[in-house]
Amino acid sequence: MEVVEQVRGEIFEHYGVDAAGVDSASVTFLGLAPIEILRIVRGDLVHYLTLGASRQPMGDPSELLADPERGPRGELVLTLRFGAGSTTGLAKSLGVLAAAPAVEGVVLQPDALLDVSESLWHGAPFTAVLLGPSELPEVVLPEPADPVRYFAVTPVTATEAAWVRVRGADALREAWSEAGIDVHDPARGAASL
Repeated sequence: MEVVEQVRGEIFEHYGVDAAGVDSASVTFLGLAPIEILRIVRGDLVHYLTLGASRQPMGDPSELLADPERGPRGELVLTLRFGAGSTTGLAKSLGVLAAAPAVEGVVLQPDALLDVSESLWHGAPFTAVLLGPSELPEVVLPEPADPVRYFAVTPVTATEAAWVRVRGADALREAWSEAGIDVHDPARGAASL
């Protein structure tokens, strides 16, 4: 089963693009297959999608024998406003986040807070991300494999990450909403908490 190619096809179909209209970068980690970062521009939004994290299901790293087919599979999608600043280094950061299940045993899921301990891209105030549901539909794989789910990635500042740890993800999303913060703006300020 070639999961990556099936997911790639579904992504291109969802966004109505072909391979020629998609930029990509590859991030490689020792001992892991490369993770691609696809860049798809639609209107004033740029979607950065990981491709490769879903090759293997996510699971408990303490288990002696991992199931090669069953278990949740996930990828990440980060959406930012086009032309609102440089995002140099973003592909590497997304690659690190997408590799977390294989490297650290993290299971990607809604409301998960993932910290990279450095700027997500050059000069960004964001050092962590909050995962949420994505508009992308699940990619159904042949039985007995679980489907691949995309998780929306929202960059957060260190203060916002601390708020999530204390109050929860919904409290931060509510603060963004009340303050009228556009989380797709890479130059946005932090919520006043």
